[in-house]
Amino acid sequence: MAKVAFLLANNFEDSEMKNPYDAVKEAGHEAVIVGAEKGAEIKGKKGTVSYTSDVSINDIKAADFDAVVIPGGSSPEGVRVQDQMVQFVKEANDQGKAIAGICHGPQVMISADILKGKKTTCFVGIRDDVKLAGAEYLDEEVVVDGNLITSRTPKDEPAFIREILNKL
Repeated sequence: MAKVAFLLANNFEDSEMKNPYDAVKEAGHEAVIVGAEKGAEIKGKKGTVSYTSDVSINDIKAADFDAVVIPGGSSPEGVRVQDQMVQFVKEANDQGKAIAGICHGPQVMISADILKGKKTTCFVGIRDDVKLAGAEYLDEEVVVDGNLITSRTPKDEPAFIREILNKL
């Protein structure tokens, strides 16, 4: 059983959190919602789902997890401004852990400076940002490069989830 950290802030894309989270749990893995504070309610931007954070980013280490998932929407903007969240992603990458980001999720990877020389995809609105971070942008439903898994939009979720489960 793998332990997967879901990095979350308000206004995440509802399905990009719910579907991978449910799939990870259904596959028998432990899914942990990581927020700025433990016990905080974190709401989706469409209002169809909300979650309560299981742990605070200040109370965990990347070494305790097997993978990291970064749902899209506006949540990655809220995640990337927290130094501890960015440091967590950087350490997970240094340890070779799977790091999956969909839609705007790669914004956190940019802040963690882990995209240089990697192939990636993302929501089209941030493709210039990933290129400036040193990545090769590919317009594909899912791109796997080493430990990194990236996808573009909710319609790519089946491929995104498949590749997360493959890594676990």
